[in-house]
Amino acid sequence: MTAPILEVRGLTKKFGGLTALDDVHFEVYPGEIVALIGPNGAGKTTLLRHLMGVLKPTEGKVVYKGHDITGRRPWDIVSRGLVGTFQVVKPFRNLPCVMNVVVASLVSRKKRGEWTKRMEIRARDALEFVGIADLALERAAVLSHGDLKRLEIAKAIATEPELMLLDEPFGGLNPAETELIANSIRRLHKGGRFGRLHSEEMSMVIVEHKLADLMRIVDRVVVLNFGRVLTTGTPEEVVNDPRVIEAYIGKEVVFHAS
Repeated sequence: MTAPILEVRGLTKKFGGLTALDDVHFEVYPGEIVALIGPNGAGKTTLLRHLMGVLKPTEGKVVYKGHDITGRRPWDIVSRGLVGTFQVVKPFRNLPCVMNVVVASLVSRKKRGEWTKRMEIRARDALEFVGIADLALERAAVLSHGDLKRLEIAKAIATEPELMLLDEPFGGLNPAETELIANSIRRLHKGGRFGRLHSEEMSMVIVEHKLADLMRIVDRVVVLNFGRVLTTGTPEEVVNDPRVIEAYIGKEVVFHAS
């Protein structure tokens, strides 16, 4: 059986008397898209921040490609091929979009030593991939919320990751913008060449509350509740699980994964 690309082993995080994560275990396999869902306060974003290196756990470990990366600096984790986007976008607002992507790509050691012009070309390829190449020279400050979300994904893919973590990529978007982001995620997952960048089939972990849109693109779902894993399974299994319905989806909601 193929080894996991990511293993979360007994991850626990305590903030004083509050336990935000409680003995969390799960795996992500190469080429797999895993949804991480649960009610507000379940610990989803806290978990992603541990995977990114923003937070250090009280107990447990994070293993990426067979190496313990627990507590490593975010830029070191990015250089290893694991990158994340944040729910609240924070671009360099006065820089053009293309330079936002160039700055992000500098974090990856694979890019050090490349001439700036070459990096700019790669950044433009990333912007073209997410559909905002025409905004390359616009300041990030003038972008719509939907375009800022796409800029975040462009910044992430410019580092050429093998595993991408997405925190609410559909948050605050209208249906048309949501579909654009979903299409970008599908294309990234399939891998292939876009411009001068080349991607293998990409693994992903996605935190999202828009379940109808999310369940169409994921392979497996991990449900958190009160900082613990409530259950895991296919989208169909999870949305029909009485425990998930009671804790998160709601008994009055009728939902079928497609």
